[in-house]
Amino acid sequence: MATDIKTSELKNPVDVAEYLFRRLHEVGVRSVHGLPGDYNLVALDYIPKNGLRWVGNVNELNAGYAADGYARVKGISAIVTTFGVGELSAINAISGAYSEYVPIVHIVGYPSTISQRNGLLLHHTLGNGDFNVFANMSRNVSCNVALLNDPHEAATQIDHAIRECYLQSRPVYISLPTDMVRKKIEGARLEKPLDLTFPPNDEEKENYVVEVVLKYLHAAKNPAILVDACAQRHRALDETHELIKKTGIPTFVAPMGKGAVDETLPNYGGVYAGDGSNAGVRERLESSDLVLSIGAIKSDFNTAGFTYRISQLNTIDFHSNYTRVKYSEYPGVRMNGVLRKVAAKIGKLNVQEGPIPNNRIPAEERKSEDTTITQAWFWPRLGQWLEPKDIVITETGTANFGIWETRFPKDVTAISQVLWGSIGYATGSCQGAALAAKELGVKRTILFTGDGSFQLTAQEVSTMIRNGLSPILFVINNAGYTIERYIHGFDADYNDIPDWQYTKLPEVFGAKDAKTYQVRTKEEVNRLFEDRDFSQGDKLRFVEIFMPRDDAPIALKSTAEAAAKTNAKME
Repeated sequence: MATDIKTSELKNPVDVAEYLFRRLHEVGVRSVHGLPGDYNLVALDYIPKNGLRWVGNVNELNAGYAADGYARVKGISAIVTTFGVGELSAINAISGAYSEYVPIVHIVGYPSTISQRNGLLLHHTLGNGDFNVFANMSRNVSCNVALLNDPHEAATQIDHAIRECYLQSRPVYISLPTDMVRKKIEGARLEKPLDLTFPPNDEEKENYVVEVVLKYLHAAKNPAILVDACAQRHRALDETHELIKKTGIPTFVAPMGKGAVDETLPNYGGVYAGDGSNAGVRERLESSDLVLSIGAIKSDFNTAGFTYRISQLNTIDFHSNYTRVKYSEYPGVRMNGVLRKVAAKIGKLNVQEGPIPNNRIPAEERKSEDTTITQAWFWPRLGQWLEPKDIVITETGTANFGIWETRFPKDVTAISQVLWGSIGYATGSCQGAALAAKELGVKRTILFTGDGSFQLTAQEVSTMIRNGLSPILFVINNAGYTIERYIHGFDADYNDIPDWQYTKLPEVFGAKDAKTYQVRTKEEVNRLFEDRDFSQGDKLRFVEIFMPRDDAPIALKSTAEAAAKTNAKME
């Protein structure tokens, strides 16, 4: 049994909950997502007392998605749930954050340490006296689990968990028992900020790797750069951009890396996804004699069904915990330092130009007299409307694949869930991203989601309204689960959904001044995008946009076909 710390022994006694929320404020969190439950209620009282805002979501799953979106914009986030029923509702979203390297501090209100010790038969438990079962479930989707059962260790555990969350860019799990909330611990530690710097590489190893990389770069006649999500998640974008600008090497992004690179740079070449690549990209990249691959995640949807054709013999991989040059791996050599030194020492290279993506409407769409809004027409047209610093969220399905054909203006943040792909993610994520944008003074957060996906998490629009947020929401009405149709069961009733009256939802959820729109033709889209009032981003805008049931981006069709083949393999 742990003993309390005597207050007289402390220089600056503070409550455990105060310590926790002050540390979260220190690392940039300003809003805390989640839901109340009797095991976390007293802890929630500390949120406004420590400069934080309580969001108040409609359910824990949506809260987890929102915390994910908030973290992708702000760099880290926090969610509070209650023991058992609350945390398990959130675990899908936390798992997605783990798989996609998103840093979320998950705080779970626990029964008291006394109740745990005595194995009491409490509500929200399995009735078997095991109070560790849910924490054990979360261990597989958290990079650190801190059970705050002892005031002597609480401050150290909190500091370590938040630091690991930030540095590993993955969720952590912190239990906060009801009788620990007000326990006194040493607050003098708060005077020293957490060290959030990455441990430096061994200098001798790093310098050796840099020389090896430079040797192959100078020998290359047709090099290319491919940037993926982990360059963003592991905070290597400054070094990546320095390399891109100094070398002038044609640079491409994988779908998960969309938005990681400044797409206004002259050497930006578009999205590489194997057979689903932008025009001219696959030919240029796959003919390169050296590819600098930065932060790659080679999942099925990120490679358009594993259709990459880049030889490892022509590849240098840069990651958060190793560098691989062709088939030689250098463990522990983090990409940041290597990229910085390579850019500093690069000198003159052999560089051949790559394709230049644009937002021109395809010729066949321009010539067509059909007024129907098609996927091929819409996504380049969207690129003409977007503005610098926009935050764009796309849902798994047509939007995730369609956005590959949109060239972004400067400083656009793109949010998607290409690897985890949890249906309904984008609407919840939009709430968190819009809140983070508001805190940062960013004007526009824009969501694109299919009607099927939207129906899973539609009530999160009410959280947006409750928090005074003003995203622009596009719900693509194409009569059901399009990506599933292309994988299997095109006309099956399990891929159909109820036909909602979508534009009435903002009013139902309590919006007083939201504006709603229905657009069915290309001309109506053009008028909407030219409407300055619509484009302001000062009120919630809700757009139901109609597209054909059987229309989908070409990249989605090819990826779905590959997924169907993978699913059907017998051995």
